Amino acid sequence: ETQPNLPSLPPSSTSSLHLTTSCHATKPNMLNVHLVPHTHDDVGWLKTVDQYFYGDRNDIQHAGVQYILDSVVDQLLKNPDRRFIYVETAFFYRWWKRQSSSAQQTVKQLVNEGRLEFVNGGWCMSDEATTHYSAVIDQMTIGLRFLNETFGACGRPRVAWHIDPFGHAREHASMFAQMGYDGFFFGRLDYQDRMHRMVQKEQELLWRASDSLTPPTADLFTVNIKNIKYGFIEIGGFCWDQSCDDPPIRDDPDLEDYNVDDVVMRFLTIANSQATVYKTNHIIMTMGSDFQYENANLWYKNLDKLIHYVNAQQFNRRGSHSILCDIMV
Repeated sequence: ETQPNLPSLPPSSTSSLHLTTSCHATKPNMLNVHLVPHTHDDVGWLKTVDQYFYGDRNDIQHAGVQYILDSVVDQLLKNPDRRFIYVETAFFYRWWKRQSSSAQQTVKQLVNEGRLEFVNGGWCMSDEATTHYSAVIDQMTIGLRFLNETFGACGRPRVAWHIDPFGHAREHASMFAQMGYDGFFFGRLDYQDRMHRMVQKEQELLWRASDSLTPPTADLFTVNIKNIKYGFIEIGGFCWDQSCDDPPIRDDPDLEDYNVDDVVMRFLTIANSQATVYKTNHIIMTMGSDFQYENANLWYKNLDKLIHYVNAQQFNRRGSHSILCDIMV
């Protein structure tokens, strides 16, 4: 079962140092809520890859990935506490080669500081049901090679991120483990399996992905994200993208419709509920969805407020912008 020509990720020591030093402080006696801003950008779906990148044919679907990356980088630079993860190297490569040398240096600084983190790192987020393993290895190699040649060890993805594929194959997990990933995050699984894992608090596991390879060669720490790819916003009331209708956080008591208290209480209720189906006091809430963050200011302005008011008004929970190193063990 050993796979030929698996892409070799560079050593993780330097990358771990960069990412660990960028992590926000956590508290062992509190529920630590890790908000992970992200976008899911299909490399071809209702439109072609290039139409998605340029934002063409918005009569089919409103989506323009070049604007997402423009806007996210701009917003990250405005607040050093902000974080973002990005997955699809096919789009990032198109965007990167159109940037000036000074813009590229700025992005490299964000990567080196762990504020912009690449996860998965392949050319795309591959399907796990119909793809042949050689095609998976090829597309992962293309994406990871570009990240390594461009950003070095600090651009090394440490986790696999498959929030959209409909089902997950053991062979995929085995390949990810052999590629050197520290963990695997996915979102979709059978509803009966999900309910069982929620009741038993078994949504985090060590996946032994091969019967023939000597452990721990194909062992991989794996997390089932509770709210699928649509994340925390699936619950309602916490989607601040231009594509959403949820109200912003209105925090001036001198104006009408002040809603901070309501937002904080709903957030704490949902966080407490999610914490009941995981074993530890660290939970992940993904903040984003398909082709979101085209106007990242909307997201980040409200996330900044959410974190500020939640941390200010309660005593046993803590929120922060997060990158995945905050919750990796």
